[in-house]
Amino acid sequence: MIPLKWEKRLQEYLKERENWLKELYQTGSTWEGRRKFLKMSAMAAGFAATQSFVPHSFQLVDVVNAATPDSKQQAFTFAYISDSHLYEKTLNERFVRQLERAVADINALDPQPDFVLYGGDLAQLGQPGELKLGAQILKQVKAPLKMMVGEHDWFLDMGDLWKELFGKHYYSFDHKGVHFITLMSVNEKDFWTAKNLSPMQRMQIVSGLDDGRQSAFEVGVEEREWLARDLANIPKTTPIVVFSHSPLYKLYRPWNFWTDDADEIQALLQPFQTVTVVHGHTHQVLTNRIGNIHFHGMLSTAWPWPYAPQGLPKLTMQMNRPDPFNQTEGLGDGIIDVLGNGRVNKRYDLWNRNPMSVTAKYLDSNGQEDLPAKTSLPSY
Repeated sequence: MIPLKWEKRLQEYLKERENWLKELYQTGSTWEGRRKFLKMSAMAAGFAATQSFVPHSFQLVDVVNAATPDSKQQAFTFAYISDSHLYEKTLNERFVRQLERAVADINALDPQPDFVLYGGDLAQLGQPGELKLGAQILKQVKAPLKMMVGEHDWFLDMGDLWKELFGKHYYSFDHKGVHFITLMSVNEKDFWTAKNLSPMQRMQIVSGLDDGRQSAFEVGVEEREWLARDLANIPKTTPIVVFSHSPLYKLYRPWNFWTDDADEIQALLQPFQTVTVVHGHTHQVLTNRIGNIHFHGMLSTAWPWPYAPQGLPKLTMQMNRPDPFNQTEGLGDGIIDVLGNGRVNKRYDLWNRNPMSVTAKYLDSNGQEDLPAKTSLPSY
C-alpha cells in the first residue's frame, strides 16, 4: 500500500503533467503557438538546471532543427520502452499498468516517433501468459514497433514463443540513411544439460541477477558471423545504431552487466565513423564511450537496479536516488533523437523526476561540453 502522502504527491504530479501536455498540444498550429513552444523549451532548460521544474515525462526538443548545416541524413526521432518484466495480471497488476503507462506516454507524442523500440525482458519468467499479455499491450503502440529479446523472454522455451509472437531475434534494417542492427546478446553456454535441469529451473537461474550458476551473456559465433556479413557491404561513413539487451561492453560480471564477446563485436563496429549502441538490462541511466562507439542504457518500466558496486563508466551522470516509498521512482521510458550527422541525443523520461538528456556533444567531447544536469541526491 502506498502511504497517503505519496498518493497525494502522485495525484498532484498527474494533474500538473496533464496541464503541461494540454498547453504543449495547443502550441503546434499557429505562429503564436510556435513562439510559445520556444518559450516553453527555454523554461524547461532553465528549470531543469535549477532542479525546480515540475517533473514530467517529456522534454521539448525541436527535432527539425537538430540537423547540422552539412547534414546528409534526415534527422528523426524514435522512442523506446524496455524491461517490463510482466507477470500475469492476477499476480502483479502494477507491472502491467506501468507498461500501459509507457505505451500511453509514447502514443501521446506529437509528432509521433518514426518507430518504437521495445528493449527486451517483456516477461519475467518467459511464461506464455506473460509474453502474450505483453504482446497484447504492445499492439496498442501507434508507431511501428521494433522488438528485441531479453533473457527473461528466452530461457523457458529457448525463444520458441517469443519468435512465434514477434519474429526473428536478430535482424537489421535501414531507415533514413542509418543502418540499424538488433542483436540477441543474451545467449548463454549450456549450463543445464549436464545438471539435468528442467526448463523452469533453467529459467529461474537465469532470472536471478547474481545467480552464479549461469554463464556469461554472449552474442555467440552464429550472430558474430552474421553481423560480419551484414556489415560487409555497408559504407564506413554510414551511421550505425545497434540495439542489444545487455551492454556490449564489460561492466560488472557478477550481475551480467556484461557481454563476454563484447571485444569481438566492438572490433566489427570500430571501422565505422559513427556507431551508437542502445541497450537494456541495467534499468538505469548509464552512459559510456569506447573509441568511436557511444553507449546508452535504457530505463525500465518495472524497477530500477542499483549501480554496480565496482564503479561506473566515467561519462555516466548518475540518476537521483530513487524514493523507496514511490513505486514508480527511477522508472520511465525515453526518446532518442537521431541527428543529421548520425549521432544521437538520448532523453531519459523519468516518471517522477526531471527529464534528463545525454547528448552526442557530451560524449564526443569526452564529458567536456554539454554536461547533463547533476543530481542533488546521491545514488544508491
